Amino acid sequence: MYAEHHGWLRAWLRKKLGNAFDAADLAHDTYLRILKTGHLPQSDQSRRHLAQIANGLVIDLFRRRQIESAYFDALASLPEPQHPSEETRALVIEALVEIDAVLHGLSAKARAALLLHRLDGSSYREIAEQLEVSVSSVEKYIAAGLVACFRAVHGYAH
Repeated sequence: MYAEHHGWLRAWLRKKLGNAFDAADLAHDTYLRILKTGHLPQSDQSRRHLAQIANGLVIDLFRRRQIESAYFDALASLPEPQHPSEETRALVIEALVEIDAVLHGLSAKARAALLLHRLDGSSYREIAEQLEVSVSSVEKYIAAGLVACFRAVHGYAH
């Protein structure tokens, strides 16, 4: 499959991304993902399967870059002596990417409820009014969010 479709995949990604370096990286990561899962599609479905995996990796790349950009914008507002080391920056970005993945695994209302409660300090009643749901729904949303965070931190699968 690699020999037959690698050139096509890199060209497809280069067109989508507008740059050969990212295209080469994501093509490589696409084949690594296939090796990890061990799932090989039927030969007539190979390109569709590769494109589906690569498209997900493109989305991940763009989300990661948005997170990095927001983090670096936040750092820019700090005085120079308070800037973290390169190692700390890399660790923070990895943590933010993981948090983003956990949050995007939740429903939109569960994600909003958790963020409103934990970051804004909104009460369950305020969240219920804002999301136009019951307080018991808010309780369920926040519980689901906390369970997802717990599982991510402690390495539990669903």
